[in-house]
Amino acid sequence: MTHAFLISKRDMLRKLAIGLAATTAMTLPFVGTAIAAAKTTLVLGMTIEPAGLDPTIAAPVAIGQVTWQNIFEGLVTIDSTGKIQPQLAKSWAISDDGLTYTFKLQSGVTFHDGEVFDSTVAKASLERARGADSVNPQKRFFAAIDTIETPDAETLILKLKTRNGSLLYWLGWPSSSIVGTKSAADAKTTPIGTGPFKFVSWAKGDRVELAANPDYWNKEVAVKLEKVTFRFISDPQAQSAALKSGDVDAFPEFGAPELVETFKDDPRLATVIGNTELKVVAGMNNERKPFSDKRVRQALMMALDRPTIVDGAWSGYGTPIGSHYTPNDRGFVDMTGTYAYDPEKAKALLAEAGYADGFTFTIKTPQMAYAPRSAQVMQAMFAEIGVTMNIEPTEFPAKWVQDVFKGRDYDMTIVAHAEPMDIDIYDRDPYYFNYKNHAFNEILKKIEETADTSEQDKLYGDAQKILAEDVPALFLFVMPKLGIWDKKLKGLWENEPIPSNVLSGVYWEE
Repeated sequence: MTHAFLISKRDMLRKLAIGLAATTAMTLPFVGTAIAAAKTTLVLGMTIEPAGLDPTIAAPVAIGQVTWQNIFEGLVTIDSTGKIQPQLAKSWAISDDGLTYTFKLQSGVTFHDGEVFDSTVAKASLERARGADSVNPQKRFFAAIDTIETPDAETLILKLKTRNGSLLYWLGWPSSSIVGTKSAADAKTTPIGTGPFKFVSWAKGDRVELAANPDYWNKEVAVKLEKVTFRFISDPQAQSAALKSGDVDAFPEFGAPELVETFKDDPRLATVIGNTELKVVAGMNNERKPFSDKRVRQALMMALDRPTIVDGAWSGYGTPIGSHYTPNDRGFVDMTGTYAYDPEKAKALLAEAGYADGFTFTIKTPQMAYAPRSAQVMQAMFAEIGVTMNIEPTEFPAKWVQDVFKGRDYDMTIVAHAEPMDIDIYDRDPYYFNYKNHAFNEILKKIEETADTSEQDKLYGDAQKILAEDVPALFLFVMPKLGIWDKKLKGLWENEPIPSNVLSGVYWEE
């Protein structure tokens, strides 16, 4: 095959990708003059509605995007720069051997139902998260804890079985939120926390309403909003119309990148493009043929021109990746060159693996816009190496979680993994990739055993290289944070070190 022909095929694929994006784009007329929102209310749009409102019992990030730092708080928190900050624990000390964490807790804190927060409540919350019957999506966070002691109301002591260099960071996540002993059982539908906002109502399929907590314990935080409404709008055209009409004040994660340009000249709305941890990967069932053969996985990776996928899936907004890691993360190594786009080498590797005539498989795609769009471009690229990929739309989260995440009954899927620094998912057993690599697991173990950050960064680099070589998933791109909101609205996070909509610092400019 000549170089010119390769170029022409790439151009053809790029045109396909651009065409896919263009078919969903249309310039909507400006709908009247937006009504000025009251300075103490906010209507915030989200693409995905959470299936529940307790981040300590289910994994979908939409739960935390409504409740984390608004209703629920943790012993510590993660700030807008990704750093650990005190919260319900005002300070902590770690023993020299790394096995004892002593937290000094805030006093005068009450839950929204009046329950007093103290060390016994904190202990009960952590025991619930790590107990034998726990359904916490990140139960592994607490596996290193041996015992929990409460010598007095304001002191909480965690004694560990082994060193865990990530524990403090993990305690800041939504899944580590502190829930009350009286309200935990009903938190899925009636969340009660210690945060700056109280739950008011949930009209399923439409909205969740919160109100400012007048008794909020942290007097250093000046909460300006009195009422917040989360509106759930999945259709991109409807999202755009709601923003332009003023029905929605902000979409911190706008779901239609092909429509972003239509807001650029809007005198009322700001377009804010920031960073996220959203890693779009096409996960494969590593225990199912032909994906159990590493050569097949490597060939599929080489069949994909990642910049073209970014063009087609997200209108050019996004950063290609070669491992399960983002450029924002410590110890990042650019692995996109490991199995770079090369259809001819991909064909040769398939033939070596016994699939000279290709094969057919099915990809299960959740309904988030990036998934079917990416799949359509990938489908054309796989056809170039003789592989047929059928696309099966799969409702998210319920059906996808049932079939893929829990049932692991699939060939390939595609989803954006939102958790920061979550390279350890390839060490989890069971996990939907069905991937096992002892050398990789040992590297992650060493990361937790050392407190030397430079050594940790080197080990993270080693872990990225293993994944890039083994290709347990097809590593595609990192999604940007595409925010569209009223220019007078201030305090929303422009970047997203953790999926969230933190509202305590949000206000309307006079």
